[in-house]
Amino acid sequence: MELLAAAFSAACAVDHDSSTSESDTRDSAAGHLPGSESSSTPGNGTTPEECPALTDSPTTLTEALQMIHPIPADSWRNLIEQIGLLYQEYRDKSTLQEIETRRQQDAEVQGNSDGSPTGEDTPEEEEEEEEEELASPPERRALPQICLLSNPHSRFNLWQDLPEIQSSGVLDILQPEEIKLQEAMFELVTSEASYYKSLNLLVSHFMENERLKKILHPSEAHILFSNVLDVLAVSERFLLELEHRMEENIVISDVCDIVYRYAADHFSVYITYVSNQTYQERTYKQLLQEKTAFRELVAQLELDPKCKGLPFSSFLILPFQRITRLKLLVQNILKRVEERSEREGTALDAHKELEMVVKACNEGVRKMSRTEQMISIQKKMEFKIKSVPIISHSRWLLKQGELQQMSGPKTSRTLRTKKLFREIYLFLFNDLLVICRQIPGDKYQVFDSAPRGLLRVEELEDQGQTLANVFILRLLENSDDREATYMLKASSQSEMKRWMTSLAPNRRTKFVSFTSRLLDCPQVQCVHPYVAQQPDELTLELADILNILEKTEDGWIFGERLHDQERGWFPSSMTEEILNPKIRSQNLKECFRVHKMEDPQRSQNKDRRKLGSRNRQ
Repeated sequence: MELLAAAFSAACAVDHDSSTSESDTRDSAAGHLPGSESSSTPGNGTTPEECPALTDSPTTLTEALQMIHPIPADSWRNLIEQIGLLYQEYRDKSTLQEIETRRQQDAEVQGNSDGSPTGEDTPEEEEEEEEEELASPPERRALPQICLLSNPHSRFNLWQDLPEIQSSGVLDILQPEEIKLQEAMFELVTSEASYYKSLNLLVSHFMENERLKKILHPSEAHILFSNVLDVLAVSERFLLELEHRMEENIVISDVCDIVYRYAADHFSVYITYVSNQTYQERTYKQLLQEKTAFRELVAQLELDPKCKGLPFSSFLILPFQRITRLKLLVQNILKRVEERSEREGTALDAHKELEMVVKACNEGVRKMSRTEQMISIQKKMEFKIKSVPIISHSRWLLKQGELQQMSGPKTSRTLRTKKLFREIYLFLFNDLLVICRQIPGDKYQVFDSAPRGLLRVEELEDQGQTLANVFILRLLENSDDREATYMLKASSQSEMKRWMTSLAPNRRTKFVSFTSRLLDCPQVQCVHPYVAQQPDELTLELADILNILEKTEDGWIFGERLHDQERGWFPSSMTEEILNPKIRSQNLKECFRVHKMEDPQRSQNKDRRKLGSRNRQ
């Protein structure tokens, strides 16, 4: 049962936002640090004389596929069945491994840079370093020492460590880059198998528990589990097709064509499940609070060894975690396929379809929560001016909070009084600003408003302690069709910056964004997960890579996540800065490739494939 535990684990280091460090993360787990290759892979110091098969061996994937025979179906089936890790375990441990590897690579490069005045090696020095690396591959291979997922009882760790791969001689045929690609595709398949195992446990251990069925009302069970049976059925068929593809040849030809087809035609079940998340979370909390029998039974089920100490809630969120992770796994494949190839085309197609599914999932979740939030805000507002309809299907809240409005003339006498500022409350929506004063009864009296597109902000600098964190807000056209100016004071520098960024989103930031397409920008990686507490904040997952757009002295960063270009604020303590400019540049280059625009011909081919696939159903 332990056979594939470490194989799946080490192969599944998920690629959130790619970089040289991310590429090398996989390599280091496989012994692929620079200057270190697998013992059966060209490039580790083995000469043609020592390994005659290298002299005349083909180097193309097509030739390799023609030479290598398929692995028996039973072999792959046994391999999949022997996965020992639940998806939650793989997800957490693999990202931690990725973070630790990136840290060491960043530190190693910085150490090398500090050793020379320029921080750059001459060609002669680089050649000497390469010779040293080739002469002592075991030392470089042992460098990371961070394989958190290693299993001492496992016979192999990665695709290249499978006994069938080792004995086939294929590692002497394929180029190192193709081996990395094989690992990336193998990771997608094995992680899907782990996900299916965890999802099946949600159904068999929790949903179908007879005692739980008696405790839950049918409507509660429906909200709690939604269409999980449909999600499970799709995952089963998806995994079966991936297994069949692996059974065709020990060298995997492609998996993104299968991913594309399922994303286009079958993954809508994820949208249904994830869109129910708001009601699911609320129902779960209510059941824990109001039904003692439910709370006690869930606690008992969680103690079962099958769950490996994981809570029931971690199983409920599996579909959302998987659909977002699947997109990142395809990104990892896309970075390794040859450019302008057919496999790049299918990877781009699969990635775009998955992006559409993930976007629809996010919109589904937001729509449910936003509607309720807008209704609640509308009930709390009393208009001193002409009433403005708040509730709209295309409107949502971006930020709300209290600020201090400056009043009175700017004289030294006024500055000494306590009445210089008075409290106002702002509700900022995606298309509208509403300015209020809080009144008794948890109500807000609206005295001004303006379209968001007609707002301008300006920071006051070097104004002394009294006017610290003060900025000017201009309404080019307010509720009275006039221009209005407000001088506002925030509680901290970060709060001031956050308000200015939200009020005027097109305002220039300190650093440039991903869309500027510059090849370097300050970057950080997430080392502690963070859940957004305010609408203008960004939820972070472990190993996320973000460009820094703005920083404050009191510990907040306004960043842009590379893999989806989502922006928001987060505490700097949740991240670590990536110091190596080469790694930062590689991150951006790979991101540009993942998100590059489709050419018209490829779009037409994709549409024809999609139409043909749906006609066959």
